[in-house]
Amino acid sequence: MWSGRRWIAGWLATAGLIGLLWGCPTAERAKEEEGPVTLVFKHGQIEGNPAAFQKLLRQFEATHPGILVRDETLPSSSDQQHQFYIIGLEGGSADFDLLSLDVIWVQEFARAGWLRDLSPLFPPAARAAFFPGPVDAALFEGRAYAIPWFLDAGLLYYRRDLLEKYRLDPPRSWSDLAAAAQTVLREERDPQLRGYVWQGKQYEGLICNVLEVLWSAGAEVLDEKGRVVLAGAAATEALTFLRDLIGEGRVSPPMVTTADEETTRRLFGEGRALFMRNWPYAWVLFQKEGSAVRGKVGVVPLPHFPGHASAAALGGWQLGINRFSRHPKEAEALLLYLTSPEVQRTMAIETGYNPTRKALYEDPALAAAQPFTAGLRDLFLSARPRPVSPYYPMLSQIMQPEFSAALVGIKPPERALHDAALQMKHLLGEPVR
Repeated sequence: MWSGRRWIAGWLATAGLIGLLWGCPTAERAKEEEGPVTLVFKHGQIEGNPAAFQKLLRQFEATHPGILVRDETLPSSSDQQHQFYIIGLEGGSADFDLLSLDVIWVQEFARAGWLRDLSPLFPPAARAAFFPGPVDAALFEGRAYAIPWFLDAGLLYYRRDLLEKYRLDPPRSWSDLAAAAQTVLREERDPQLRGYVWQGKQYEGLICNVLEVLWSAGAEVLDEKGRVVLAGAAATEALTFLRDLIGEGRVSPPMVTTADEETTRRLFGEGRALFMRNWPYAWVLFQKEGSAVRGKVGVVPLPHFPGHASAAALGGWQLGINRFSRHPKEAEALLLYLTSPEVQRTMAIETGYNPTRKALYEDPALAAAQPFTAGLRDLFLSARPRPVSPYYPMLSQIMQPEFSAALVGIKPPERALHDAALQMKHLLGEPVR
């Protein structure tokens, strides 16, 4: 039987760092409880306009007398945040109340018994107001253990000026993308220009990129019953296509196998790539004064294979409540406030965070302030969560080196998929044929 303890051994090497992140020891919190209730909210760095977020927290305090909020920022690395939570929650820590969760963590934490069941707070009627992908990621065995806070999804950026120069349409299929890249690279004869850049480094971003291509070919990792179905003809075709893009003089340069979001974002932003897969955050940066690509960029859904649909990996963050919190009702009030339409609208306008509520994408104030964000509604409606499983972090750790081995040419794609599927079946206790 799986337990959070199985993760602890792998994280102990960073325990010294994590220890520095604990904001308020239990003894200190006990003293505080003699006065107003102080809620501790752990989350990652707030981008955009952090002052606007602080103003929202102060407004909550003003409308909830007797409750104070202390927000404490964790490292930007989601891996380090994950480690922090596991070490604390495994020990039953009550030193924080509300926590932000990557969409891929909720199942794991819920199964371990670390999150408060929020089903009464987030019943099916309330869930209908949110995009379906993040809602699915917030559920475990039909019950809600988080509420979606903000979201992301992969999309394709392209140089509109270069496609128009050669009378090319934005690609709808992967073969369209490859053909357009080859045409522009041949005609431009610019040794600094790359065709298609994406995130192929061995980390979680690699999983998002590969799954988007696999899904767009009709392949799946798990079936509806949670059984491994990764090693199939569709997955082999998709991974082979991705591998064949890479190489000197090809559509994707070899550097994509070591690239992450910022590596590719900077390359595209310097005008040195025709196409790029990335998250919506990059758009605002490309439109800034002084950007080499300002006014030259377009975005469309990611391509797909014939007979299948475009697929975007769901990203983003959820809010959950520590099961060991001494103030669960107060934490529930803060959670409902932070995921309310009013707060999500303000966060979208002031910080650029993408709301999880569907109706906000038709909100006039948001459309006027952030027209690009407002235009992402259809993309978010079709965004797909990565395999929804309490074992997902371990499944990802299996897939990452196998996908990487295929992309750098160490293993044939078919073999890499077979080896990944075999290991995942062992993990999930499935019979191996």
